[in-house]
Amino acid sequence: MVIMAGQEQLLTDAYIVGVELRAALESGQSFCTALRMLEAPFDVLDDGYPEWHPAPYPFEAMVRLFLYRELTGESYRSLTKYPELADVFGLEKIPDESVLSRTWRNRFDGDARKFVTTAAHYVVKEIHDRDIDVPEARPKTEVVTSDQDPSAFPDGSNEDGTAEFTTEQIQRTTRLARDHGFDGFESGRAANASYEDTLFFELQSFMGMVGCGTSQGANRFQYRHGPDSGPHGDTHLRTVKQFDPETLIAGFDAATDRLLSVIESEVSFRRPVTAAIDITTIPYYGDVEGMPMVNGTKDEDRRAFKFATLSIIGQNIPLVLGVEPIKESSEWDSNPSNKIHRVVRRLIKRAQEHVPIETVLCDREFDSQRVFQTLSNLGVNYLIPKRINSIEREVIETMETDEEDVAVESASVHVEAGSHQMRFLYVPSTKGEGTAVFATNLRVGPDEAETVCRRYSRRWQIENEYKSIKHDFLAKTSSKDYRVRLFYFVFAVLLYNIWRLTDFLLKADVDGPMDYAPVLTAGECVEIVVSALIPPD
Repeated sequence: MVIMAGQEQLLTDAYIVGVELRAALESGQSFCTALRMLEAPFDVLDDGYPEWHPAPYPFEAMVRLFLYRELTGESYRSLTKYPELADVFGLEKIPDESVLSRTWRNRFDGDARKFVTTAAHYVVKEIHDRDIDVPEARPKTEVVTSDQDPSAFPDGSNEDGTAEFTTEQIQRTTRLARDHGFDGFESGRAANASYEDTLFFELQSFMGMVGCGTSQGANRFQYRHGPDSGPHGDTHLRTVKQFDPETLIAGFDAATDRLLSVIESEVSFRRPVTAAIDITTIPYYGDVEGMPMVNGTKDEDRRAFKFATLSIIGQNIPLVLGVEPIKESSEWDSNPSNKIHRVVRRLIKRAQEHVPIETVLCDREFDSQRVFQTLSNLGVNYLIPKRINSIEREVIETMETDEEDVAVESASVHVEAGSHQMRFLYVPSTKGEGTAVFATNLRVGPDEAETVCRRYSRRWQIENEYKSIKHDFLAKTSSKDYRVRLFYFVFAVLLYNIWRLTDFLLKADVDGPMDYAPVLTAGECVEIVVSALIPPD
Protein backbone atom coordinates (compact mmCIF):
# COMPACT_ATOMS: atom_id res chain seq x y z
CA MET A 1 0.00 0.00 0.00
CA VAL A 2 2.86 2.39 0.78
CA ILE A 3 4.37 1.70 -2.63
CA MET A 4 1.04 2.31 -4.35
CA ALA A 5 0.55 5.59 -2.46
CA GLY A 6 4.05 6.72 -3.48
CA GLN A 7 3.40 5.86 -7.12
CA GLU A 8 0.08 7.68 -7.07
CA GLN A 9 1.70 10.81 -5.60
CA LEU A 10 4.47 10.62 -8.20
CA LEU A 11 1.94 10.47 -11.06
CA THR A 12 -0.07 13.29 -9.47
CA ASP A 13 3.03 15.47 -9.34
CA ALA A 14 3.85 14.58 -12.94
CA TYR A 15 0.37 15.59 -14.12
CA ILE A 16 0.63 18.85 -12.14
CA VAL A 17 3.81 19.61 -14.07
CA GLY A 18 2.01 18.75 -17.31
CA VAL A 19 -0.96 20.99 -16.50
CA GLU A 20 1.33 23.93 -15.64
CA LEU A 21 3.28 23.48 -18.88
CA ARG A 22 0.12 23.25 -20.96
CA ALA A 23 -1.29 26.38 -19.32
CA ALA A 24 1.93 28.29 -20.04
CA LEU A 25 1.89 27.23 -23.68
CA GLU A 26 -1.79 28.15 -24.05
CA SER A 27 -1.00 31.62 -22.70
CA GLY A 28 1.47 32.14 -25.52
CA GLN A 29 4.78 31.38 -23.82
CA SER A 30 7.43 29.81 -26.01
CA PHE A 31 8.36 26.17 -25.49
CA CYS A 32 11.75 26.95 -23.92
CA THR A 33 10.48 29.80 -21.77
CA ALA A 34 7.73 27.62 -20.35
CA LEU A 35 10.23 24.90 -19.40
CA ARG A 36 12.75 27.35 -17.96
CA MET A 37 10.16 29.12 -15.77
CA LEU A 38 8.41 25.91 -14.70
CA GLU A 39 8.08 25.68 -10.94
CA ALA A 40 7.91 21.94 -10.45
CA PRO A 41 8.26 19.59 -7.46
CA PHE A 42 11.54 18.13 -8.76
CA ASP A 43 12.64 17.56 -5.15
CA VAL A 44 10.36 14.50 -5.05
CA LEU A 45 12.78 12.79 -7.46
CA ASP A 46 15.93 11.07 -6.28
CA ASP A 47 19.26 11.91 -7.88
CA GLY A 48 20.78 8.52 -8.70
CA TYR A 49 24.30 9.87 -8.30
CA PRO A 50 25.58 10.27 -4.71
CA GLU A 51 26.77 13.68 -3.53
CA TRP A 52 30.43 12.74 -4.03
CA HIS A 53 29.82 11.77 -7.66
CA PRO A 54 31.66 14.25 -9.98
CA ALA A 55 28.57 14.97 -12.10
CA PRO A 56 29.09 18.37 -13.79
CA TYR A 57 25.42 18.80 -14.64
CA PRO A 58 22.81 19.83 -12.02
CA PHE A 59 20.11 17.22 -11.55
CA GLU A 60 17.17 19.61 -11.91
CA ALA A 61 18.63 21.06 -15.11
CA MET A 62 18.91 17.56 -16.55
CA VAL A 63 15.28 16.82 -15.66
CA ARG A 64 14.20 19.90 -17.61
CA LEU A 65 16.40 18.87 -20.53
CA PHE A 66 14.87 15.39 -20.62
CA LEU A 67 11.39 16.88 -20.40
CA TYR A 68 12.32 18.86 -23.51
CA ARG A 69 13.59 15.71 -25.20
CA GLU A 70 10.39 13.78 -24.48
CA LEU A 71 8.23 16.71 -25.58
CA THR A 72 10.03 17.15 -28.90
CA GLY A 73 11.12 13.58 -29.65
CA GLU A 74 14.71 14.74 -30.27
CA SER A 75 17.41 12.09 -30.23
CA TYR A 76 20.51 12.34 -28.02
CA ARG A 77 22.55 13.21 -31.10
CA SER A 78 20.19 15.94 -32.30
CA LEU A 79 20.14 17.56 -28.84
CA THR A 80 23.87 18.19 -29.08
CA LYS A 81 23.25 20.27 -32.21
CA TYR A 82 21.42 22.94 -30.18
CA PRO A 83 24.09 24.47 -27.89
CA GLU A 84 21.74 27.41 -27.18
CA LEU A 85 19.60 25.06 -25.08
CA ALA A 86 22.34 25.04 -22.44
CA ASP A 87 21.46 28.59 -21.34
CA VAL A 88 17.77 27.74 -21.35
CA PHE A 89 18.15 24.90 -18.86
CA GLY A 90 21.00 26.27 -16.75
CA LEU A 91 23.76 24.06 -18.11
CA GLU A 92 27.33 25.04 -19.01
CA LYS A 93 26.91 23.06 -22.21
CA ILE A 94 24.71 20.36 -23.68
CA PRO A 95 26.07 16.94 -22.61
CA ASP A 96 27.30 14.58 -25.32
CA GLU A 97 25.40 11.47 -26.36
CA SER A 98 27.15 9.10 -23.93
CA VAL A 99 26.47 11.35 -20.94
CA LEU A 100 22.82 11.72 -21.90
CA SER A 101 22.45 7.98 -22.28
CA ARG A 102 24.12 7.24 -18.91
CA THR A 103 22.00 9.90 -17.21
CA TRP A 104 18.77 8.34 -18.42
CA ARG A 105 19.83 4.77 -17.63
CA ASN A 106 21.81 5.25 -14.41
CA ARG A 107 21.22 8.66 -12.86
CA PHE A 108 17.43 8.59 -13.35
CA ASP A 109 15.73 5.73 -11.55
CA GLY A 110 12.43 4.22 -12.64
CA ASP A 111 10.42 6.88 -10.79
CA ALA A 112 12.31 9.74 -12.41
CA ARG A 113 11.88 8.25 -15.88
CA LYS A 114 8.18 7.66 -15.21
CA PHE A 115 7.79 11.24 -13.97
CA VAL A 116 9.41 12.72 -17.09
CA THR A 117 7.54 10.59 -19.63
CA THR A 118 4.16 10.96 -17.89
CA ALA A 119 4.40 14.76 -17.71
CA ALA A 120 5.80 15.19 -21.22
CA HIS A 121 3.43 12.79 -22.96
CA TYR A 122 0.45 14.39 -21.25
CA VAL A 123 1.53 17.78 -22.62
CA VAL A 124 2.06 16.38 -26.13
CA LYS A 125 -1.48 14.97 -26.16
CA GLU A 126 -2.91 18.24 -24.84
CA ILE A 127 -1.05 20.25 -27.49
CA HIS A 128 -2.62 18.20 -30.28
CA ASP A 129 -6.06 17.75 -28.71
CA ARG A 130 -6.40 21.45 -27.90
CA ASP A 131 -4.69 22.58 -31.12
CA ILE A 132 -2.09 24.64 -29.24
CA ASP A 133 0.43 26.11 -31.65
CA VAL A 134 3.71 24.41 -30.68
CA PRO A 135 5.54 23.34 -33.88
CA GLU A 136 8.35 21.72 -31.86
CA ALA A 137 6.01 19.15 -30.29
CA ARG A 138 6.39 15.58 -31.47
CA PRO A 139 3.45 13.81 -33.18
CA LYS A 140 0.77 12.54 -30.83
CA THR A 141 0.97 9.08 -32.43
CA GLU A 142 4.47 8.61 -31.01
CA VAL A 143 3.47 9.09 -27.39
CA VAL A 144 0.16 7.23 -27.68
CA THR A 145 1.91 4.21 -29.18
CA SER A 146 4.69 4.25 -26.62
CA ASP A 147 2.21 4.63 -23.74
CA GLN A 148 0.09 1.74 -24.95
CA ASP A 149 -0.05 -1.49 -22.99
CA PRO A 150 1.08 -4.12 -25.52
CA SER A 151 -0.95 -6.78 -23.75
CA ALA A 152 -4.26 -5.02 -24.24
CA PHE A 153 -5.17 -3.62 -27.62
CA PRO A 154 -8.44 -1.76 -28.16
CA ASP A 155 -11.22 -3.30 -30.14
CA GLY A 156 -10.73 -2.68 -33.82
CA SER A 157 -6.93 -2.57 -33.86
CA ASN A 158 -4.08 -4.91 -34.70
CA GLU A 159 -1.16 -5.85 -32.52
CA ASP A 160 0.88 -3.08 -34.12
CA GLY A 161 -1.71 -0.53 -33.00
CA THR A 162 -3.06 0.18 -36.46
CA ALA A 163 -6.78 0.24 -37.02
CA GLU A 164 -8.47 -2.67 -38.75
CA PHE A 165 -12.16 -2.61 -39.63
CA THR A 166 -14.56 -5.19 -40.98
CA THR A 167 -16.32 -4.67 -44.30
CA GLU A 168 -19.63 -4.45 -42.44
CA GLN A 169 -18.26 -1.69 -40.14
CA ILE A 170 -17.02 0.33 -43.09
CA GLN A 171 -20.22 -0.07 -45.12
CA ARG A 172 -22.46 0.81 -42.15
CA THR A 173 -20.43 3.92 -41.34
CA THR A 174 -20.28 5.05 -44.97
CA ARG A 175 -24.06 4.71 -45.31
CA LEU A 176 -24.54 6.87 -42.23
CA ALA A 177 -22.31 9.61 -43.65
CA ARG A 178 -23.87 9.31 -47.11
CA ASP A 179 -27.43 9.62 -45.76
CA HIS A 180 -26.55 12.82 -43.94
CA GLY A 181 -24.75 14.22 -46.96
CA PHE A 182 -27.30 13.66 -49.71
CA ASP A 183 -30.50 14.50 -47.87
CA GLY A 184 -29.80 18.23 -48.10
CA PHE A 185 -30.24 18.30 -51.90
CA GLU A 186 -33.56 18.60 -53.72
CA SER A 187 -33.80 18.97 -57.50
CA GLY A 188 -37.38 20.27 -57.38
CA ARG A 189 -38.49 17.68 -59.96
CA ALA A 190 -42.03 16.35 -60.07
CA ALA A 191 -42.97 13.64 -57.60
CA ASN A 192 -43.93 11.27 -60.44
CA ALA A 193 -40.57 11.65 -62.24
CA SER A 194 -39.12 8.46 -63.73
CA TYR A 195 -36.08 8.48 -61.48
CA GLU A 196 -35.64 9.53 -57.87
CA ASP A 197 -33.01 12.15 -57.06
CA THR A 198 -30.88 9.52 -55.33
CA LEU A 199 -30.35 7.74 -58.66
CA PHE A 200 -28.77 10.88 -60.10
CA PHE A 201 -26.54 11.15 -57.04
CA GLU A 202 -25.59 7.51 -57.47
CA LEU A 203 -24.67 8.08 -61.12
CA GLN A 204 -22.72 11.24 -60.26
CA SER A 205 -20.76 9.31 -57.60
CA PHE A 206 -20.00 6.56 -60.11
CA MET A 207 -18.78 9.12 -62.68
CA GLY A 208 -16.47 10.68 -60.10
CA MET A 209 -15.13 7.30 -59.05
CA VAL A 210 -14.27 6.10 -62.56
CA GLY A 211 -13.26 9.55 -63.81
CA CYS A 212 -15.44 9.70 -66.91
CA GLY A 213 -17.96 12.01 -68.54
CA THR A 214 -21.75 11.95 -68.38
CA SER A 215 -22.56 9.93 -71.51
CA GLN A 216 -19.87 7.32 -70.96
CA GLY A 217 -20.62 7.19 -67.23
CA ALA A 218 -24.33 6.56 -67.81
CA ASN A 219 -23.60 3.77 -70.32
CA ARG A 220 -21.06 2.09 -68.06
CA PHE A 221 -23.36 2.40 -65.06
CA GLN A 222 -26.25 0.77 -66.92
CA TYR A 223 -23.94 -1.97 -68.20
CA ARG A 224 -22.90 -2.66 -64.62
CA HIS A 225 -26.33 -2.44 -62.93
CA GLY A 226 -28.80 -3.18 -65.71
CA PRO A 227 -30.44 -1.20 -68.56
CA ASP A 228 -33.14 0.34 -66.35
CA SER A 229 -30.91 1.02 -63.33
CA GLY A 230 -30.34 4.70 -63.98
CA PRO A 231 -30.97 7.70 -66.24
CA HIS A 232 -29.36 8.29 -69.63
CA GLY A 233 -26.62 10.90 -69.89
CA ASP A 234 -28.82 13.61 -71.43
CA THR A 235 -31.48 13.05 -68.75
CA HIS A 236 -28.81 13.38 -66.11
CA LEU A 237 -27.58 16.69 -67.54
CA ARG A 238 -31.12 18.09 -67.77
CA THR A 239 -31.68 17.26 -64.10
CA VAL A 240 -28.36 18.76 -63.02
CA LYS A 241 -29.29 22.02 -64.76
CA GLN A 242 -32.35 22.31 -62.53
CA PHE A 243 -30.02 23.07 -59.62
CA ASP A 244 -29.50 26.83 -59.94
CA PRO A 245 -26.34 28.14 -58.16
CA GLU A 246 -28.18 29.59 -55.14
CA THR A 247 -30.16 26.37 -54.58
CA LEU A 248 -27.06 24.27 -55.00
CA ILE A 249 -24.99 26.27 -52.50
CA ALA A 250 -27.92 26.22 -50.06
CA GLY A 251 -28.13 22.44 -50.47
CA PHE A 252 -24.42 22.11 -49.77
CA ASP A 253 -24.78 24.20 -46.61
CA ALA A 254 -27.69 22.03 -45.47
CA ALA A 255 -25.66 18.87 -46.17
CA THR A 256 -22.70 20.31 -44.22
CA ASP A 257 -24.95 21.02 -41.24
CA ARG A 258 -26.29 17.46 -41.33
CA LEU A 259 -22.80 15.98 -41.60
CA LEU A 260 -21.57 18.00 -38.62
CA SER A 261 -24.64 17.00 -36.60
CA VAL A 262 -23.26 13.45 -36.54
CA ILE A 263 -20.21 14.62 -34.57
CA GLU A 264 -21.59 17.64 -32.75
CA SER A 265 -20.76 16.03 -29.40
CA GLU A 266 -17.04 15.86 -30.22
CA VAL A 267 -15.12 18.30 -28.03
CA SER A 268 -12.84 19.27 -30.93
CA PHE A 269 -15.80 20.96 -32.61
CA ARG A 270 -16.95 22.84 -29.55
CA ARG A 271 -13.67 24.77 -29.52
CA PRO A 272 -12.85 27.50 -32.06
CA VAL A 273 -11.16 26.05 -35.14
CA THR A 274 -8.52 27.22 -37.57
CA ALA A 275 -9.83 27.60 -41.11
CA ALA A 276 -8.18 28.15 -44.48
CA ILE A 277 -9.69 30.01 -47.42
CA ASP A 278 -8.23 29.31 -50.83
CA ILE A 279 -9.12 29.39 -54.53
CA THR A 280 -8.78 26.41 -56.83
CA THR A 281 -9.10 26.25 -60.62
CA ILE A 282 -10.71 23.81 -63.03
CA PRO A 283 -9.15 24.25 -66.51
CA TYR A 284 -11.39 25.28 -69.41
CA TYR A 285 -10.22 24.89 -73.01
CA GLY A 286 -13.24 25.98 -75.07
CA ASP A 287 -14.40 29.23 -76.60
CA VAL A 288 -14.70 31.96 -73.95
CA GLU A 289 -17.20 34.11 -75.81
CA GLY A 290 -20.39 34.32 -73.77
CA MET A 291 -18.73 32.51 -70.82
CA PRO A 292 -18.80 35.05 -67.96
CA MET A 293 -17.84 32.45 -65.31
CA VAL A 294 -14.62 31.53 -67.12
CA ASN A 295 -11.68 33.47 -65.69
CA GLY A 296 -8.12 34.22 -66.65
CA THR A 297 -5.16 32.70 -64.79
CA LYS A 298 -1.54 33.62 -64.07
CA ASP A 299 -0.69 31.84 -67.30
CA GLU A 300 -1.97 34.16 -70.04
CA ASP A 301 -2.75 31.20 -72.30
CA ARG A 302 -4.88 29.33 -69.77
CA ARG A 303 -8.53 29.79 -68.79
CA ALA A 304 -10.35 28.24 -65.86
CA PHE A 305 -13.41 28.09 -63.66
CA LYS A 306 -12.51 29.23 -60.16
CA PHE A 307 -14.00 28.21 -56.83
CA ALA A 308 -13.21 29.52 -53.37
CA THR A 309 -13.50 27.15 -50.40
CA LEU A 310 -13.29 27.42 -46.64
CA SER A 311 -11.89 24.35 -44.90
CA ILE A 312 -11.17 23.26 -41.35
CA ILE A 313 -7.48 22.47 -40.89
CA GLY A 314 -5.29 21.32 -38.01
CA GLN A 315 -6.22 18.57 -35.61
CA ASN A 316 -9.94 18.69 -36.36
CA ILE A 317 -11.60 16.57 -39.02
CA PRO A 318 -10.66 18.17 -42.38
CA LEU A 319 -14.01 19.20 -43.83
CA VAL A 320 -14.92 21.82 -46.44
CA LEU A 321 -17.51 24.09 -44.83
CA GLY A 322 -18.14 26.46 -47.71
CA VAL A 323 -17.95 26.73 -51.50
CA GLU A 324 -18.23 30.00 -53.39
CA PRO A 325 -18.05 30.56 -57.17
CA ILE A 326 -15.53 33.18 -58.35
CA LYS A 327 -16.63 35.59 -61.06
CA GLU A 328 -13.87 37.90 -62.28
CA SER A 329 -13.71 40.66 -64.85
CA SER A 330 -12.19 39.45 -68.11
CA GLU A 331 -11.69 40.91 -71.58
CA TRP A 332 -14.42 38.64 -73.00
CA ASP A 333 -17.19 39.68 -70.59
CA SER A 334 -18.64 42.72 -68.86
CA ASN A 335 -18.23 41.44 -65.31
CA PRO A 336 -17.45 44.06 -62.64
CA SER A 337 -14.12 43.74 -60.85
CA ASN A 338 -14.08 40.85 -58.39
CA LYS A 339 -14.74 41.92 -54.80
CA ILE A 340 -12.77 39.20 -53.05
CA HIS A 341 -13.67 40.53 -49.59
CA ARG A 342 -17.33 39.79 -50.33
CA VAL A 343 -16.45 36.19 -51.14
CA VAL A 344 -14.58 36.00 -47.83
CA ARG A 345 -17.55 37.45 -45.94
CA ARG A 346 -20.00 34.96 -47.41
CA LEU A 347 -17.72 32.00 -46.67
CA ILE A 348 -16.99 33.04 -43.09
CA LYS A 349 -20.61 33.85 -42.22
CA ARG A 350 -21.84 30.50 -43.54
CA ALA A 351 -19.04 28.59 -41.77
CA GLN A 352 -19.75 30.37 -38.48
CA GLU A 353 -23.24 28.90 -38.57
CA HIS A 354 -21.60 25.48 -38.18
CA VAL A 355 -18.50 25.98 -35.98
CA PRO A 356 -16.78 28.78 -34.05
CA ILE A 357 -13.78 30.10 -36.00
CA GLU A 358 -10.73 31.49 -34.24
CA THR A 359 -8.14 32.05 -36.98
CA VAL A 360 -8.30 32.21 -40.78
CA LEU A 361 -5.31 31.52 -43.05
CA CYS A 362 -5.33 32.82 -46.63
CA ASP A 363 -2.74 33.11 -49.38
CA ARG A 364 -1.39 36.27 -51.05
CA GLU A 365 -4.40 36.48 -53.34
CA PHE A 366 -6.29 37.77 -50.29
CA ASP A 367 -3.72 40.45 -49.42
CA SER A 368 -6.17 43.34 -49.32
CA GLN A 369 -7.14 45.93 -46.72
CA ARG A 370 -10.79 45.20 -47.44
CA VAL A 371 -10.20 41.51 -46.70
CA PHE A 372 -8.36 42.39 -43.47
CA GLN A 373 -11.23 44.63 -42.33
CA THR A 374 -13.87 42.09 -43.34
CA LEU A 375 -12.21 39.42 -41.19
CA SER A 376 -11.81 41.85 -38.30
CA ASN A 377 -15.48 42.84 -38.54
CA LEU A 378 -16.45 39.17 -38.40
CA GLY A 379 -14.51 38.72 -35.15
CA VAL A 380 -11.83 36.31 -36.38
CA ASN A 381 -8.04 36.47 -36.35
CA TYR A 382 -6.18 36.32 -39.64
CA LEU A 383 -2.70 35.44 -40.88
CA ILE A 384 -2.08 36.32 -44.54
CA PRO A 385 1.22 36.56 -46.44
CA LYS A 386 1.91 40.07 -47.71
CA ARG A 387 3.00 41.02 -51.20
CA ILE A 388 6.44 42.62 -50.93
CA ASN A 389 6.38 46.14 -52.36
CA SER A 390 8.64 49.16 -51.91
CA ILE A 391 7.64 49.78 -48.27
CA GLU A 392 8.30 46.17 -47.30
CA ARG A 393 11.64 46.21 -49.15
CA GLU A 394 12.74 49.25 -47.16
CA VAL A 395 11.97 47.49 -43.88
CA ILE A 396 13.84 44.36 -45.01
CA GLU A 397 16.87 46.46 -46.04
CA THR A 398 16.86 48.12 -42.61
CA MET A 399 16.68 44.69 -40.94
CA GLU A 400 19.67 43.50 -42.96
CA THR A 401 21.64 46.62 -42.02
CA ASP A 402 20.82 46.11 -38.33
CA GLU A 403 21.45 42.33 -38.66
CA GLU A 404 17.93 41.52 -37.44
CA ASP A 405 16.10 38.34 -38.47
CA VAL A 406 12.68 39.30 -37.13
CA ALA A 407 10.73 42.54 -37.00
CA VAL A 408 7.16 43.55 -36.16
CA GLU A 409 5.69 46.72 -37.64
CA SER A 410 2.44 48.17 -36.28
CA ALA A 411 -0.07 49.45 -38.80
CA SER A 412 -3.75 50.26 -39.13
CA VAL A 413 -6.49 49.57 -41.66
CA HIS A 414 -8.89 52.32 -42.69
CA VAL A 415 -11.59 51.49 -45.25
CA GLU A 416 -15.25 52.37 -45.67
CA ALA A 417 -16.28 49.28 -43.69
CA GLY A 418 -14.29 50.32 -40.60
CA SER A 419 -10.80 50.34 -39.16
CA HIS A 420 -8.60 48.30 -36.82
CA GLN A 421 -5.04 47.94 -35.61
CA MET A 422 -2.90 45.22 -37.15
CA ARG A 423 0.74 44.20 -37.61
CA PHE A 424 3.17 43.15 -40.28
CA LEU A 425 5.46 40.29 -39.21
CA TYR A 426 8.87 40.03 -40.90
CA VAL A 427 10.33 36.56 -40.36
CA PRO A 428 12.88 34.27 -42.07
CA SER A 429 11.34 32.54 -45.06
CA THR A 430 10.80 28.80 -44.65
CA LYS A 431 11.25 28.31 -48.41
CA GLY A 432 14.88 29.34 -48.54
CA GLU A 433 16.86 32.50 -47.91
CA GLY A 434 15.16 35.83 -47.54
CA THR A 435 12.37 37.33 -45.46
CA ALA A 436 8.64 36.58 -45.56
CA VAL A 437 6.05 39.16 -44.52
CA PHE A 438 2.69 38.32 -42.93
CA ALA A 439 -0.27 40.53 -42.08
CA THR A 440 -2.19 39.75 -38.88
CA ASN A 441 -4.53 41.30 -36.35
CA LEU A 442 -3.04 39.15 -33.59
CA ARG A 443 -1.12 40.92 -30.86
CA VAL A 444 2.34 39.57 -31.57
CA GLY A 445 5.76 40.72 -30.43
CA PRO A 446 9.15 39.93 -32.02
CA ASP A 447 9.69 36.97 -29.68
CA GLU A 448 6.49 35.23 -30.84
CA ALA A 449 6.49 36.28 -34.51
CA GLU A 450 8.21 33.18 -35.92
CA THR A 451 6.07 30.81 -33.86
CA VAL A 452 2.86 32.53 -34.99
CA CYS A 453 3.92 32.46 -38.65
CA ARG A 454 4.62 28.73 -38.46
CA ARG A 455 0.86 28.25 -38.18
CA TYR A 456 0.68 29.11 -41.85
CA SER A 457 2.37 25.82 -42.71
CA ARG A 458 -0.88 24.07 -41.78
CA ARG A 459 -2.27 25.16 -45.13
CA TRP A 460 -0.48 22.20 -46.77
CA GLN A 461 -3.60 20.19 -45.88
CA ILE A 462 -5.70 22.20 -48.30
CA GLU A 463 -3.41 21.27 -51.19
CA ASN A 464 -4.00 17.58 -50.43
CA GLU A 465 -7.69 18.37 -50.17
CA TYR A 466 -7.90 19.93 -53.64
CA LYS A 467 -5.86 17.09 -55.11
CA SER A 468 -8.27 14.51 -53.71
CA ILE A 469 -11.40 16.44 -54.76
CA LYS A 470 -10.18 16.78 -58.34
CA HIS A 471 -8.60 13.35 -58.80
CA ASP A 472 -10.81 11.09 -56.66
CA PHE A 473 -14.28 12.65 -56.78
CA LEU A 474 -14.67 15.09 -59.69
CA ALA A 475 -16.47 13.71 -62.76
CA LYS A 476 -15.34 14.88 -66.18
CA THR A 477 -17.38 17.18 -68.37
CA SER A 478 -16.89 19.42 -71.38
CA SER A 479 -20.19 21.23 -70.85
CA LYS A 480 -20.17 25.01 -71.31
CA ASP A 481 -23.19 25.33 -69.00
CA TYR A 482 -21.98 26.75 -65.70
CA ARG A 483 -24.77 25.03 -63.78
CA VAL A 484 -23.23 21.69 -64.77
CA ARG A 485 -19.70 22.83 -63.88
CA LEU A 486 -20.77 24.10 -60.48
CA PHE A 487 -22.85 21.00 -59.69
CA TYR A 488 -19.94 18.70 -60.56
CA PHE A 489 -17.51 20.60 -58.35
CA VAL A 490 -19.89 20.99 -55.40
CA PHE A 491 -20.83 17.31 -55.59
CA ALA A 492 -17.13 16.34 -55.63
CA VAL A 493 -16.60 18.42 -52.47
CA LEU A 494 -19.61 16.73 -50.89
CA LEU A 495 -18.16 13.29 -51.64
CA TYR A 496 -14.87 14.42 -50.12
CA ASN A 497 -16.70 15.47 -46.95
CA ILE A 498 -18.56 12.14 -46.82
CA TRP A 499 -15.23 10.33 -47.12
CA ARG A 500 -13.64 12.38 -44.34
CA LEU A 501 -16.65 11.99 -42.05
CA THR A 502 -16.66 8.23 -42.64
CA ASP A 503 -12.96 8.09 -41.78
CA PHE A 504 -13.53 10.13 -38.63
CA LEU A 505 -16.39 7.92 -37.43
CA LEU A 506 -14.34 4.78 -37.96
CA LYS A 507 -11.43 6.20 -35.97
CA ALA A 508 -13.75 7.40 -33.21
CA ASP A 509 -14.62 3.78 -32.44
CA VAL A 510 -10.96 2.97 -31.74
CA ASP A 511 -9.11 4.12 -28.64
CA GLY A 512 -5.98 5.82 -29.88
CA PRO A 513 -4.72 8.73 -31.93
CA MET A 514 -7.02 10.71 -34.20
CA ASP A 515 -4.43 11.63 -36.81
CA TYR A 516 -4.80 13.25 -40.23
CA ALA A 517 -3.95 10.20 -42.36
CA PRO A 518 -7.15 8.36 -43.42
CA VAL A 519 -7.73 4.67 -42.68
CA LEU A 520 -10.19 4.41 -45.57
CA THR A 521 -9.07 5.40 -49.07
CA ALA A 522 -11.12 7.80 -51.17
CA GLY A 523 -11.71 5.11 -53.79
CA GLU A 524 -13.02 2.64 -51.22
CA CYS A 525 -15.42 5.24 -49.86
CA VAL A 526 -16.86 6.19 -53.25
CA GLU A 527 -17.25 2.53 -54.20
CA ILE A 528 -19.34 1.96 -51.07
CA VAL A 529 -21.39 5.11 -51.69
CA VAL A 530 -22.17 3.90 -55.20
CA SER A 531 -23.06 0.37 -54.12
CA ALA A 532 -25.08 1.39 -51.09
CA LEU A 533 -27.17 4.33 -52.28
CA ILE A 534 -30.08 2.18 -53.42
CA PRO A 535 -30.67 -0.91 -51.29
CA PRO A 536 -31.03 -4.16 -53.27
CA ASP A 537 -34.54 -5.53 -53.82
